[in-house]
Amino acid sequence: MLKKINHIGIAVHNLEEAMPHYGGLFGMTFTGIEEVVGYQVKVAFFQIGESKIELLEPTGNESIIYKFLNTNGPGIHHIAYEVDDLAAAIKQLEAKGIRMIDRAPRHGAHGTMIAFINPESSRGILTELCQVGSQL
Repeated sequence: MLKKINHIGIAVHNLEEAMPHYGGLFGMTFTGIEEVVGYQVKVAFFQIGESKIELLEPTGNESIIYKFLNTNGPGIHHIAYEVDDLAAAIKQLEAKGIRMIDRAPRHGAHGTMIAFINPESSRGILTELCQVGSQL
């Protein structure tokens, strides 16, 4: 079911301050910034091998990332695994008793479809499944 680690999401207070660390210090390739208005978040992606680092900056006080930063401070927010068929993966996991936050695929950044697994079903780790280049 899982193909690879697609990305690791890291919550930051400010993209402009965090980006030089990943691009300059670590030499990762910057691949763009996108605002996901519906989630009140701005994301910056850095490529590293076949995977990415996704920096997440909140754009509003109701953003999940804003709340995460207030509770936990900057740091790893989630890990995302790529799958070929997101709807089928959700059904497979639910059949195994896994609790999903998203019971159906929804739009994510960079043209992906995403669904999150409830951290209670993944040992406390917020886990995202993503399907690249797909449409609802």
